[in-house]
Amino acid sequence: MTKWLPLLLTLVIQAMVALALLSLPVVAPVVAQTLQVSPALVGLYVSVTYAGAMVATLMGGATVARMGAIRVSQWGLVLCALGLILCAVPWLPSMVLGAVLIGLGYGPITPASSHLLARTTPKHQMSLVFSIKQTGVPLGSMLAGAVVPPLALLGNWQLSLVLVAVVCLLCAWVSQSLRAELDSDRQSDSAIRWGNLIEPIRLVLAHRALLIMAFCSFLFSMVQLSLTTYLVTFLHDDLTYGLVAAGLALSVTQLGGMGGRVVWGFVADRWLGARRMLVLLASMMALGALVSAFLTIDTPQAVVIVILVGFGSSAIGWNGVYLAEVARRAPPGMASMATGGTLAFTFLGVVVGPPLFGALSGLFGTYRAGFVGLMVMASVSGTVLYFSHRPR
Repeated sequence: MTKWLPLLLTLVIQAMVALALLSLPVVAPVVAQTLQVSPALVGLYVSVTYAGAMVATLMGGATVARMGAIRVSQWGLVLCALGLILCAVPWLPSMVLGAVLIGLGYGPITPASSHLLARTTPKHQMSLVFSIKQTGVPLGSMLAGAVVPPLALLGNWQLSLVLVAVVCLLCAWVSQSLRAELDSDRQSDSAIRWGNLIEPIRLVLAHRALLIMAFCSFLFSMVQLSLTTYLVTFLHDDLTYGLVAAGLALSVTQLGGMGGRVVWGFVADRWLGARRMLVLLASMMALGALVSAFLTIDTPQAVVIVILVGFGSSAIGWNGVYLAEVARRAPPGMASMATGGTLAFTFLGVVVGPPLFGALSGLFGTYRAGFVGLMVMASVSGTVLYFSHRPR
């Protein structure tokens, strides 16, 4: 087997679950109109999905050890598909249950892929390889922004969600042919118990480097998911963009994140190192959020796109460098558990971030206030990383 096959497979799976998670938010204005609710409630959807993801990722290490990374990924894809089908039912309780299932499917994907890549990737290539794999997230988000709104306008938004569910199921079926070889290290007698939920947290708290990564990912994720969750609504409501134009702007922002993940991973491996690279990305996030707060209806669309590409390259491009550093700092053989433990903090940031963004925007009557809040979060994270990197 070529050494790039695990990377390709984990990249595709990551893209599919990201597509599943963001399919509903990119058509939030249409869904809100159907249900006669506020589009700002999309923040609640994101919080529910990531609350489920936070629980699932803590079980990631134990389930990967017992079932194997590919089997865990297959179950994740199936749960995302079932969640999308429930979200296609225009009834709030069904959508809440669907959001929970999507979160439970999304959560264990990254610990599973980290386990697989950590044992197949040379140490000196980890930031680059993990960054390439993490381009699956903006790739899936870009697909959501480019494909789902046109499908919703051509047919209806329920059909677009069902079609994404079918694609997730096809991906799970195709990956079955590689399961025997890539899951050869699974331990079928390994126990899965409720105590597994706390073990990754204990591991993170016991290692200063992992704890710093966890804290900063908490703030970074608040910036990232607030941007991707509210960008379409911000452009549609505040800057009067059409739904398709706003969705394409989200896709371009995700494209910046995809390019950023690869470039930042290469730069971190070759020159700066992970910590310095993350400090630089925090500074770029703070600047991008501040500039976004001052966008107006009169701002030329080309200028808006350039700003969003730069903002997206940092706010969406940090994950690969961060995950590689976590895998590098984890005790031998514990990459999936360390990843699950730090991702619990990451997902907690996602649970808190979008509702906080929505609350700030509602309090001041504009989404610009939310972007100022994102600038503060990025600045705090950059400060912590900078001083933690200096010798004590």
